[in-house]
Amino acid sequence: MAGHFEATPGGGAAVALDEVEISILRSLVVQLLELIGPGDQPADGEDPLAALFAEGPSKPPSDPALARLFPDAYGGPDRPAEGGKPEDELRELSAEFRRFTENDLRSGKREDAVTVVRTLDALAPAGDGGAVLTLTGDECRSWLRSLNDLRLTIGTRLEVSDEDEGEEGSLYRLPDADPRKPMVMAYLWLGALQETLVETLMP
Repeated sequence: MAGHFEATPGGGAAVALDEVEISILRSLVVQLLELIGPGDQPADGEDPLAALFAEGPSKPPSDPALARLFPDAYGGPDRPAEGGKPEDELRELSAEFRRFTENDLRSGKREDAVTVVRTLDALAPAGDGGAVLTLTGDECRSWLRSLNDLRLTIGTRLEVSDEDEGEEGSLYRLPDADPRKPMVMAYLWLGALQETLVETLMP
């Protein structure tokens, strides 16, 4: 179990983590929460129902990592043009879609990240400071989404391409003196966790 998730009865999963791994995971997820932001909470006296239907932003985030987490729904560098529509029309469609969906998407990502932090904080450390993390099926899905968000964020910061990630890719050949090496190691480790967690959820 050490270093990778294994399936548990009832549709959950478990992984053994040492003290350093727990600390790194928690720190990365807290940073992800800070990046996503606190969200729009209704102020004192404000109608919670009105806040629920508040419109979100219509423009993509300026931060490249946030733009990767909340991409345009139509067109854009990661999405092909649809039906030969002109770029102006695709931008308008994306703005409309973003205005009515981004707030909910952010809330979902925050909830997933908070679930990760809470499950880590609930761990009972063993004698060596490590612990076995055991997740329910729902917690597995929150973890899976947050691991994906972390990898998207770190990959954007590192400007990772598909060619970099293969076994012969440049990520595996970075010299120890490269300042990116710690984040690259975290990126690859998160990928291994994500892969084994996906395997536990497969029928």
